[in-house]
Amino acid sequence: MIQQRAKFLGMLLGLSILAGCSSSGGGGSTAAGPAPTVNLSISPTSIVASQSVTLTWLSTNAASVVIYANGSSLQAVQPVAGGSTTLLPTANTAYTLVATGNGQQTTSAAVNVSVTALNSFDGMPEPASAFGTKNPNDVDPYGAVGTKQFMEYVNTQYQAYSKAPPYTPVWSSPQSIGTPWNSLSPPSPCADPAIQLDAIVTFDRLAQRWVIAAKTTQTPRYYFCIAVSNTDDLSSKSLAWYTYYGELTQFLTVTKNGVTTVYQPDWPKFGTWTDSYYAAMDEIDVQIVNGVRQNTEVGVLACAFNRTQMLAGLPQSTVGFYPMECIVIPVSLDPSSLSYLGHSLIPADIDGTSAPPVGRDEFMVSIENPSIQNNATSSASINLWDFKPVNWAATPPALNAPTLTTLAVPTYNPGCYLFDPQSPTITNCILEPPLGTNPQYLDSNGDRLMPRFAYRNFTTTGYESYSVSHTVQTNLNSTQNPWQTGIRWYEMRPDSGGTPALYQNGLISPDDTHFRFLPTMAQDKNANAAVGYSLSSASTNPGIDFSYWNLRTPNAPTTEVTILSGPGQELTPSAPFAGEWGTYSSITVDPGDDCTFWYVNEYWPSGNASWATKISFFQLPGGCQ
Repeated sequence: MIQQRAKFLGMLLGLSILAGCSSSGGGGSTAAGPAPTVNLSISPTSIVASQSVTLTWLSTNAASVVIYANGSSLQAVQPVAGGSTTLLPTANTAYTLVATGNGQQTTSAAVNVSVTALNSFDGMPEPASAFGTKNPNDVDPYGAVGTKQFMEYVNTQYQAYSKAPPYTPVWSSPQSIGTPWNSLSPPSPCADPAIQLDAIVTFDRLAQRWVIAAKTTQTPRYYFCIAVSNTDDLSSKSLAWYTYYGELTQFLTVTKNGVTTVYQPDWPKFGTWTDSYYAAMDEIDVQIVNGVRQNTEVGVLACAFNRTQMLAGLPQSTVGFYPMECIVIPVSLDPSSLSYLGHSLIPADIDGTSAPPVGRDEFMVSIENPSIQNNATSSASINLWDFKPVNWAATPPALNAPTLTTLAVPTYNPGCYLFDPQSPTITNCILEPPLGTNPQYLDSNGDRLMPRFAYRNFTTTGYESYSVSHTVQTNLNSTQNPWQTGIRWYEMRPDSGGTPALYQNGLISPDDTHFRFLPTMAQDKNANAAVGYSLSSASTNPGIDFSYWNLRTPNAPTTEVTILSGPGQELTPSAPFAGEWGTYSSITVDPGDDCTFWYVNEYWPSGNASWATKISFFQLPGGCQ
């Protein structure tokens, strides 16, 4: 590179010398014209790889203008007097613009762009045979980054990968989700095949331990299962799991008019807090109507788990050890759908290594869907649930009923809400390319907020921050598809009493063509926020993108970056032509440098054979400064 630049500078010097000389022929002489001037700028000056930059120039007295990138000729530009061009640098680049006058004089100007890498590799694909799954198209990729590995969960299995190239898997093949419980004696109710779908893998950043959490699906008794690692290194020969479970059946059983029903636990979400691990899940009333299964969200169950004793590895059978406390949260059902419109709570989950202030309550957040009683399609609030810390020293300990706060937010239309006018939970309006004359739809999951509800304590700047996102209709203009979706995000900061209050929010929708859905949000140590999501349209296969901006800059614009242009699509050949896709993805921040985002989402390879997952990691401009 030094030799290349020296050669380039030598060339410029040679041109300058020539420009200062005169030549004669036939007894005449040619005088040099006025020297050219040139002005060069670039925007932005810092990007993530695959993001474009715009080079803009102005010149006078120039006959030609040429752009050089790191000393190598890139392209001649037109018009000479001024213009702009879009470039896609893949690494740090010095751009030089050389303007040459009619008399061969040259003038140059230089700018630099810094490029942070965007790295991706394939995670687990759809299993050919191992472990099975209740619904092969309901992918639900989830993952977390730890100090030494990234761990991914999909359906009924998990795998961990090295954080350095070539991102080697820790185990020779994926582990079944019941692995931590499979060898216990007596047999555990959490052993395979009890857990199917909706598991969570996470990294307790304060304790530097791995946690697997899931609910069982075996009727008529349901359990919640937690396994905590004894190390942060999943490749360690001494790796062991401390395993626990608690029965949920008693909280899910109701008797009405002499008929006893056991609701099904669904869509559990999990968060690490200082006093406890917390989980929340929906209570689903499953009914078969005219041979068709109907799922109605009729309630919410919240649970707390004794984090201190689990991290210590105390056996569940220890006298006086209470591993789990749960409470059914009283809710009101929509009179038309008989469903709970504020369903799918997400617990706050700590990012970074700074703990919340001592005694800080745990908070959970949920959407507040519009009531379909009057065909309403918009809402202007979300729900915040305040859980006081559990006193695990009490006998017995108790998880007290939370306090509900309604947070006013700018009006939104939940993504695909009432696309099926008979059901507020069928949200399949995301367009894919059609199959012949048949449209193809994917599920936006717009009837709920999306994990994670990420918490961060910025101790050096003196504030705390919570962030969350969800899919909404964009309503950009009258010419777009009326169902087009984008990403609404929120940042909350605690008020003087410690309760999160809305601080700012925004919409991610850079165009009026693509549907953006299935978001997940986090922020790094410098308040750089990233939201990963899926992207699709009637002419674009589902791909993976993310957008970023800084939460400390008021009204900061968001920048979109493509991770993967979709190579294929999920096809549903028969009516209603609606595919499952997933119901969540996840983005977390590396606890080592506290600025590298790790993100996992699904995609569909070409040929419509089966789904696959993509794991990506990246830093944002200025993230590690």
